[in-house]
Amino acid sequence: MIKHLRSAADLDAETATLILDTAGEMAALSGREVKKLPALRGRTVVNLFYEDSTRTRISFEAAAKRLSADVINFSAKGSSVSKGESLKDTALTLQAMGADAVVIRHSASGAPHRLAGWVDGSVVNAGDGTHEHPTQALLDAYTMRSRLGRLDGLRVAIVGDVLHSRVARSNVLLLTTLGAQVTVVGPPTLIPVDVAAALSDKLQVSYDLDEVLPDSDVVMMLRVQTERMQDSYFPSAREYSRRYGLDVPRLKRLPEHAIVMHPGPMNRGMEIAPEVADSPRSTIVEQVANGVSVRMAVLYLLLGGK
Repeated sequence: MIKHLRSAADLDAETATLILDTAGEMAALSGREVKKLPALRGRTVVNLFYEDSTRTRISFEAAAKRLSADVINFSAKGSSVSKGESLKDTALTLQAMGADAVVIRHSASGAPHRLAGWVDGSVVNAGDGTHEHPTQALLDAYTMRSRLGRLDGLRVAIVGDVLHSRVARSNVLLLTTLGAQVTVVGPPTLIPVDVAAALSDKLQVSYDLDEVLPDSDVVMMLRVQTERMQDSYFPSAREYSRRYGLDVPRLKRLPEHAIVMHPGPMNRGMEIAPEVADSPRSTIVEQVANGVSVRMAVLYLLLGGK
């Protein structure tokens, strides 16, 4: 098993499948009256969050606590970071405190890779800038496998603001590793050059959502990340929604077995209609629940679980 999870590229098919299988075993705990395991008793997990987060931070905290680990939550707001402390000095402080694992979310792409060189414990990337978010990709893959029974050969459309999406990058890497066929869909201004240049039999690009829908097993809608945009990437929110939003008529174009996903948080009425988000084909709430099981599996395996 790998020591760090900094990128979905760290995972080969065997390791990724091991994590998904272990997550399935962890999910069985949720049905028990006592949801705790003593697997990580005496271990310390630090949640080091430099960006705002709801789902990911709570999910990692719940995962560590269910494995009986000691959890320290660190928020940049109200800490020495506001006084100018660098990431390296914060890392050395955590190292001195004996952190066994550090879960980091940071606005700078590559921060987890730097952190791994400064601490002895395992580093888990919980989102770095516009780079990657590997545990989100793992929970998305777990959800697809739970709903559709397989990943190999699945046709997955990832729609929207691919350029600024760390979720999209991690999903492209992981899903193609596991045998899925991925098509990224969006306006040309929101498709990264590196993705467009990496086309293969498992990765395609389309600028027409309506053309892709009838052949998709999974449609993953991405939030338009206006907070990361310095320029105008499309004429208006209304125009974007008209061309790339998933509404009820578009939902009907999907095959009967197809599912709709969204990593959250959602802009209801923009990239996804409220009726679609709340439909039985939506897995959005299920993804949140699966996130705890997948992150339990990651922490368990990284910290020496057999």
